[in-house]
Amino acid sequence: MTQDEKDFFDHEEDKLRDECGFCGIFQNAPKENEAPSDQNEPYSTAEFNAAQKVYYALYALQHRGQDSAGIAVSDGTGVKIHKAMGAVSEVFNPENLGNLQGRIALGHVRYATAGSCSIENAQPMVQSSKLGTIAVAHNGNLINYEQLREMLEDAGCTFQSTSDTEVIVKLIARGYKKGLERALTDTIQIVKGSFALGVMTEKSLIAARDPNGIRPLCLGKTENGWIIASETCAIDAVNGTYVRDIQPGEIVIINDDGVLSFEFGERTSKRTCIFEYVYFARPDSIIDGISVQQARYAFGAALARESGVPADVVIGVPDSGLGAAVGYANASGIPYATGIVKNKYIGRTFIAPTQKERENMVFVKLNAVPCDVKGKRVVVIDDSIVRGTTSKRLVQILRRAGATEVHFRISSPQVKFPCYFGINTPTRGELISAKHTVEEIKEMIGADSLAFLSADGMMEACKAVNPDSYGFCKGCFTGEYPISVPNHDKES
Repeated sequence: MTQDEKDFFDHEEDKLRDECGFCGIFQNAPKENEAPSDQNEPYSTAEFNAAQKVYYALYALQHRGQDSAGIAVSDGTGVKIHKAMGAVSEVFNPENLGNLQGRIALGHVRYATAGSCSIENAQPMVQSSKLGTIAVAHNGNLINYEQLREMLEDAGCTFQSTSDTEVIVKLIARGYKKGLERALTDTIQIVKGSFALGVMTEKSLIAARDPNGIRPLCLGKTENGWIIASETCAIDAVNGTYVRDIQPGEIVIINDDGVLSFEFGERTSKRTCIFEYVYFARPDSIIDGISVQQARYAFGAALARESGVPADVVIGVPDSGLGAAVGYANASGIPYATGIVKNKYIGRTFIAPTQKERENMVFVKLNAVPCDVKGKRVVVIDDSIVRGTTSKRLVQILRRAGATEVHFRISSPQVKFPCYFGINTPTRGELISAKHTVEEIKEMIGADSLAFLSADGMMEACKAVNPDSYGFCKGCFTGEYPISVPNHDKES
């Protein structure tokens, strides 16, 4: 992808971008004298091909990253890997999937945050030694990455990538002679930041979540084994059953002896990233006991109570604004309509050669349904405003289609601060809410009115979905983070 293309997609989306997602499959060894369900198929190509199941699961997690994809697999004696730049459908084909034979597999989809967008930074990352081979997939961001890398380089380690995940790989490999559990525990206690980790050895699959549980991670049961994944939708994709979330500060080791769980440090307060519910996660996922779609319904309902406005129709910005729009419509009594349609066929290779054309490409991706909005007062619901460019174009699209009034409502608070925990946040200077008041933003995007959901309203909405829910990271809204962050504040 050229820089022009990358600029276009970053600009056109006008969204915060999650960094990645991963999943791992451990399939139990066939019991003695057990026959395959299909007598004509050997175990290696049918029930016990873990890479095939990971492939399906990665499709379900594709929304979490489209820059690169990879799958590592173990047959019990060695580890093979295939990874490349692009989406899952671009990276894998029947031939290279067929070469990934084994009953343990670990897969990853990546959107670059820490480290550049290059094949060297694609995951899983594999490290071999005389003690064995490990593969690591990481969702999150280490805030002490630079210090740890310098320490490892001083100790003689060499690095092939600019990704913080390679630091984790090197640390685990360095302590591997102490045993896997000790190597994992020592590594996890030295790294700081957010991490959901999948680790595969030749004979085991491991999941670990940081002490604050910032990034999501869950455990599921398959017909003949186990799955770990960033979201429950990946478990559903392989016809598995969700068992539970991996707890903050927990390590789960899956091998032929079963499932072992232990805590690697003192229990801390859970701080799940609230933006998972706002935008990142698929609506059919459940994270830490909260249905993502129900949370979006509740955000919309809270928004209607806080900043209702007389209108004729409520519409949502596809796709992540749709749930909140339904919630707003139900709470306000204003009819819901489609209003805006999304062109799903603009791929990553679409070229817009000039800045003006890049900005105007929202007209290609999104368009109004005139019969839904013509002559009507419209409430349009979106999940967030980052730079404001898409919001401005949407107002233009709706007015062109005949809307008499356009009232913008946002189902989250104003994004004013950068994220240090695995979200690709623009510099604070690029965040429109960091520099402008709500009234100023309203004028800039051309809406008749504008309102954001309050932070208290967001928390109450989560409680309404699950009264037992607690603890969220709201740093991008409030500037208050669950752990200390670097002094520099991405001001430029």
